[in-house]
Amino acid sequence: MRTLETILSEHPFFKGLPERHLKVIVGCASNVSFGEGEIIFREGEEANCFYLIRQGRVALEVYAAGVGTITIQTLDAGDILGWSWLVPPYRWHFDARVVEPVRAIALDGECLRRKCEEDHDLGYELLKRFAEIITQRLQATRLQLLDVYGLRS
Repeated sequence: MRTLETILSEHPFFKGLPERHLKVIVGCASNVSFGEGEIIFREGEEANCFYLIRQGRVALEVYAAGVGTITIQTLDAGDILGWSWLVPPYRWHFDARVVEPVRAIALDGECLRRKCEEDHDLGYELLKRFAEIITQRLQATRLQLLDVYGLRS
């Protein structure tokens, strides 16, 4: 049986992270699962965790008046779900709906924020990694909005 530490250490998001940081992160981790159609979180709710998807698919969605629900991006096994736990006011910016049953590792954002305050090197490492995730989500949102409003050829 693989441990949480092994799973996290093998994931590209955590690649190259010093072992001491990984041990801290594992202390904030737990296994979770969600069924098809389940809402993991909703826009505006308090954001206190993020997920490493191990199996399944999750749709990131936003509601647009006059258009309805727009899927911004679909995340699969290996993807990271959630960055709002890192940036005040710690509120979700999208809805996350399970498309196919999900097994994931949940990482407690409150626990990690405390650990980052204690160890700024850890905080900087996580911030650099999440900056890439945030950029990817913003780009996906931009492309979807261009499609919805017919601005992309």
